[in-house]
Amino acid sequence: MKDRPHIVYLHGFLSSPLSKKAQEMAQWMEQEGLQDNFHCPQLPMNPYEAGILLQGLFFKLAGEDICVVGSSLGGFFATWAAETFACRAVLINPAVRPYERLKDYLGPQRNYQTGEIHMIEVGFFDQLKAFERPPTHFDRYWLLTQTGDEVLDYQTGVDHYSACRKTIIKGGDHGFVDFPLWLPEIWGFAQGKQG
Repeated sequence: MKDRPHIVYLHGFLSSPLSKKAQEMAQWMEQEGLQDNFHCPQLPMNPYEAGILLQGLFFKLAGEDICVVGSSLGGFFATWAAETFACRAVLINPAVRPYERLKDYLGPQRNYQTGEIHMIEVGFFDQLKAFERPPTHFDRYWLLTQTGDEVLDYQTGVDHYSACRKTIIKGGDHGFVDFPLWLPEIWGFAQGKQG
């Protein structure tokens, strides 16, 4: 149903459903009585395994209206999902060509929330690149980016999603300052309302 779409929130690299934005969105959805329409899977570090998990989730939600909300590396996977499953996607400070940038993270890395150690090996980057999709149905996308992002160059995202709806906010940071203020409008976009 278009008035009650499902939101699939995809967290970023070395993150989890315990991240600040994931928790803020979960709380907002619950306050609105929409908790059954919110999904925030723990994405496996292995890109192929992450893809299999997402395919299973989309199969489970077949026939439902879905909007993917992806932050950072989650934005990269959200683009793949939007192109693969013909759904909407909200991209929050998304990673573009992350297989280039993440080469600095070879070796053991600690998850920011869970403390779990992940081993990043060379094959990770080729696996990640296999999920790269250029946006083609521009009306399905909304880029939300802040110029103060200290991790990713916001301009790269603006250029990559140049034909899509964009909101560029001066200042902020990679965590996306004041994210909860945007949740009602994100929900509206998920319902097919254009701002």
